Amino acid sequence: MALHITGDTAADTLLTESPLALLVGMLLDQQVPMETAFAGPLKIEQRTGATDAAAIAHLNPDEFLEAFKQTPAVHRFPGSMAARVQTLCQELVDHWGGDAAALWTEGDPSGAEVLKRLKTLPGFGEQKAKIFLALLGKQYGFTGEGWREASAPYGEEGSYRSVADIVSPESLTKVREHKKAMRVAAARSNATEER
Repeated sequence: MALHITGDTAADTLLTESPLALLVGMLLDQQVPMETAFAGPLKIEQRTGATDAAAIAHLNPDEFLEAFKQTPAVHRFPGSMAARVQTLCQELVDHWGGDAAALWTEGDPSGAEVLKRLKTLPGFGEQKAKIFLALLGKQYGFTGEGWREASAPYGEEGSYRSVADIVSPESLTKVREHKKAMRVAAARSNATEER
């Protein structure tokens, strides 16, 4: 299944074909628009020539940071995110043979096991791990037992909560509307608590 997250054909093709690119895109998905985050892996590849976890992990950190800073920047926080991407890639090399897909394919894991594996990665807390698991199940062909339950609420069918639900420009709009409603509700809740 082809992914349609960024609106850029080349970036989406890379995400579809490279499990590492998809994982790095998810890592970058914080404090920037989703499209910017998931377009990041293509920028990294174009600027460094590195296409696998070992190559990225072993790049000179200063040179990798420069690649992140080039305009348009890979992320609004190039220093911390460049370091985090290299740390993630080193983790994949050290524990998964450099193969990002092994996280969800090695040993025919259940949804709960994949969630557990994702949460051990640098930059992947509970929510990010659940969203990525939902993305794997909804759009990347992962069928491990109990993946919807393990990724709840992001694995729900017919929801528009996260990047896992973006399959078209229309669904992107619905996800944006949901996120905006969540921010408004959180702001109201905070304002009520402060009174």
